[in-house]
Amino acid sequence: MKYSERAKEIFTEEITEFEKLSQLIGEQFDAVVELIYNCTGKLVVMGIGKTGIIGHKMASSMASTGTPAIFVNAAEAVHGDLGMISGKDVVMLVSNSGSTNEILNVIAPLRNLGCTLVAMTGDVTSQLAKNCDYVLNVHVDKEACPLGLAPTTSTTATLLMSDALMVCLMEKRHFRAENFAVYHPGGALGRKLLRRVRNSMTAAVPRVELNTPFRDLVCEMSDKHLGMTMVYDKVDGGKCLGIITDGDLRRAIQKYDDLHITAQQIMTPSFKKISQDALLSDALAVMDKYNITTLAVTERDDTETIIGIISIHHIIDFA
Repeated sequence: MKYSERAKEIFTEEITEFEKLSQLIGEQFDAVVELIYNCTGKLVVMGIGKTGIIGHKMASSMASTGTPAIFVNAAEAVHGDLGMISGKDVVMLVSNSGSTNEILNVIAPLRNLGCTLVAMTGDVTSQLAKNCDYVLNVHVDKEACPLGLAPTTSTTATLLMSDALMVCLMEKRHFRAENFAVYHPGGALGRKLLRRVRNSMTAAVPRVELNTPFRDLVCEMSDKHLGMTMVYDKVDGGKCLGIITDGDLRRAIQKYDDLHITAQQIMTPSFKKISQDALLSDALAVMDKYNITTLAVTERDDTETIIGIISIHHIIDFA
């Protein structure tokens, strides 16, 4: 057997099932997104076995992207772990068959607590589906396992559905990179965003004067590789009066037939600043709010003197 060819067949088989699965997504999915978003408690994901492992990943992913969530093993729930759950919570019960005893056994206690129940199952006619308020259908016609026994396609289908939920909730919450950093302080991006602006800015501020010719200011911007330059009344020890960005250059080329113009004619007088003591996450939030890629850096919030420039490339650099 050529195993690489067999692997490709398995990929094709599973992808075919997932394409069919996507057609099953509808109003129930919309309702569950709204339900979790408006939940005043937390999302509790419950499962057991292989599906439970997927459920654990679902809860972890939700928690790290703005949706408070925990995973509770269904078998442990009836031996005390129900104490982690309150009536304000939404409980996601994950079971491909929808007939797993450990899952069915928690339904009555959860009802007594007053929880809203969501089933994620491959059988919408199962006891689980019938006893939940909402049902997410993750049905697949067959497993990739040649015996049809080992959870393969079905567990991946559950993972796909949980990822779709997570991403939709992220977008609904307007979850940004700076939010991600708060929940991932140990990760590379998290560590960067929790650092101070002064640790990542460049002190090589591009500078031109009001009367600097167009050609010279383009050269200054190209030399500093920041896509912008600050404009001063005089370069050495002068006052910063404005900014010129790549966008300003493009607009100038469209506006003026003769490019014998100066920096003063195309600069933008107002520009965004940030203190060197601010967090990189704060800098990124300002960039995101105003749809810009650079900020002038000041020594303190109450000073006007520009001591550096912080660029989006200084913040998110995966090299």
